[in-house]
Amino acid sequence: MGSTLLSELATEILVPVCAVVGIIFSLVQWFIVSRVRLTHERPTSSNSDKKNGFNDYLIEEEEGINDQSVVAKCADIQSAISEGATSFLFTEYQYVGVFMIAFAILIFVFLGSVEGFSTKGQACTYDQQKMCKPALATAAFSTVSFLLGAITSVLSGFLGMKIATYANARTTLEARKSVGKAFIVAFRSGAVMGFLLAANGLLVLFIAINLFKLYYGDDWEGLFEAITGYGLGGSSMALFGRVGGGIYTKAADVGADLVGKVERNIPEDDPRNPAVIADNVGDNVGDIAGMGSDLFGSYAESSCAALVVASISSFGINHEFTSMLYPLLISSIGILVCLITTLFATDIFEVKAVKEIEPSLKKQLIISTVLMTVGIAIVSWIGLPSSFTIYNFGAQKVVKNWQLFLCVAVGLWAGLIIGFVTEYYTSNAYSPVQDVADSCRTGAATNVIFGLALGYKSVIIPIFAIAVSIFVSFSFAAMYGIAVAALGMLSTIATGLAIDAYGPISDNAGGIAEMAGMSHRIRERTDALDAAGNTTAAIGKGFAIGSAALVSLALFGAFVSRAGITTVDVLTPKVFIGLIVGAMLPYWFSAMTMKSVGSAALKMVEEVRRQFNTIPGLMEGTTKPDYATCVKISTDASIKEMIPPGALVMLTPLIVGIFFGVETLSGVLAGSLVSGVQVILEL
Repeated sequence: MGSTLLSELATEILVPVCAVVGIIFSLVQWFIVSRVRLTHERPTSSNSDKKNGFNDYLIEEEEGINDQSVVAKCADIQSAISEGATSFLFTEYQYVGVFMIAFAILIFVFLGSVEGFSTKGQACTYDQQKMCKPALATAAFSTVSFLLGAITSVLSGFLGMKIATYANARTTLEARKSVGKAFIVAFRSGAVMGFLLAANGLLVLFIAINLFKLYYGDDWEGLFEAITGYGLGGSSMALFGRVGGGIYTKAADVGADLVGKVERNIPEDDPRNPAVIADNVGDNVGDIAGMGSDLFGSYAESSCAALVVASISSFGINHEFTSMLYPLLISSIGILVCLITTLFATDIFEVKAVKEIEPSLKKQLIISTVLMTVGIAIVSWIGLPSSFTIYNFGAQKVVKNWQLFLCVAVGLWAGLIIGFVTEYYTSNAYSPVQDVADSCRTGAATNVIFGLALGYKSVIIPIFAIAVSIFVSFSFAAMYGIAVAALGMLSTIATGLAIDAYGPISDNAGGIAEMAGMSHRIRERTDALDAAGNTTAAIGKGFAIGSAALVSLALFGAFVSRAGITTVDVLTPKVFIGLIVGAMLPYWFSAMTMKSVGSAALKMVEEVRRQFNTIPGLMEGTTKPDYATCVKISTDASIKEMIPPGALVMLTPLIVGIFFGVETLSGVLAGSLVSGVQVILEL
């Protein structure tokens, strides 16, 4: 055992300073993007503005088009997309807000009733010689932290959506100058979302810990148990955001493509298609707001899981504040690493051609991973004693600081492997997708067979990467090692989100170019941006899946420890029943969401057909379609259909735990974890 090189005061300064630096950096990126005006301006030639094509003239193909009219159209389309996305999120948040309040009350009642709502102190769970704060206090503070996590998650999704809808038309307008200019605007906008989410999540958690500590004092067991509500709140809101946004975007996408592209043979994003605005809105509420909330939920859960295990280890027992905040120190250094990495894409390496876009985005992941490995080593050296103990199912396991470094590092590099394997199986540059495309020559049947086989095959390497991460991290530091491995995978979340948000922004930019009547050369540029974004977005989803698997296992370990279950014996009938039911739940959930998408898409298809058949002059382009009705159909359908899948996830543990006990619940959780990872990877 020993002391850390980083003092408690330095930790109290470093964490919030890194968070504030991330927020300031995101605001700087937003300011640079805001310099692109949605008004008619001819570019001026200035020596100071030559970087990334700022002084390029508009492409020659635009000379025959009323430039001022094009810009005005872009502004109008952007406004329509922003209004549709805002309307959906506000409607969704009204329903989610009701759930949030109801679930907060449920948390308070369940936790408070443990000791009959007593206000008297009680013996600590893991040290009976000490007195801890009453269960009623834990109930109250857990409820507050749940609300904090829920609000932060909702805010993360909303801010991401607003930034994306602010940047899409600006990306389109910059594509008239050069592909490099458009790339920079889209990527800077994605960085705004990435850094705001990472920094806000870190800052709110740090402030909550320090405020709660004023009441709990030396009772760190109760303090960090109350903090776990932060992760629950974040993941709960992410569930509804992901499901609701996903149903919206797929319903609009299917409706627009089936009628517009297949039946009417008009281009994608053609302004004559009534569902085109809803389709572009869906990109923002599903792939931006939903993904933002999703990754925030994983980040909050992994941080809280690590903190609660550390609180009953030597860090918490000896009140070593710097070591306790090791997970937050990792996230803090991650913000600085991602900041440096972002400069490589925006200022150091200039994108000049279409072929440089995708490599530039991939370099972001590689550079951030390499730099973060060094950052983790430094944090482990200065933020941890050379030797310490970690709670391991009733015993204290001796761990070295270099072992904990390896736990975080293996999670970090496993995330990169999962990301690139995902990209290999989803990019048209490699043989798997080319084989699926080649199978289309013999019809839809062989295409479906090849596609399913490819999906199943794509699971293999990511599962082995996750398995190795679990084995290494658990061997070195038990469940704490798994929690920090998940945190390592998410330590470069700012860069990952920047790349992920870049894709939908570029997709919207292409849609706006088509709807505004811009030339084919501009659409080629935006399509190139979008294609690179689709590929790298798959990498972001790989990170999200891998980290979710590790986080789920860490939380499962925390649950088993807290429930006093020494082993999960699969030969026990109650546990085995829980396993097979839990393994079925991801399929049930998937079936419900797919059916919801189908129902919503059916309504969208019927409305688009109705408008094409009944509105005179729509196909000729002399009359505008009724975009608002299609937006409303997607909004109403997704809000209505997101409730049953959300209820399934939230109520299952409560029902199983109350009526069948914690042993059966442990089986349900284990079964759903193992099955869910396979299902989500293959899809």
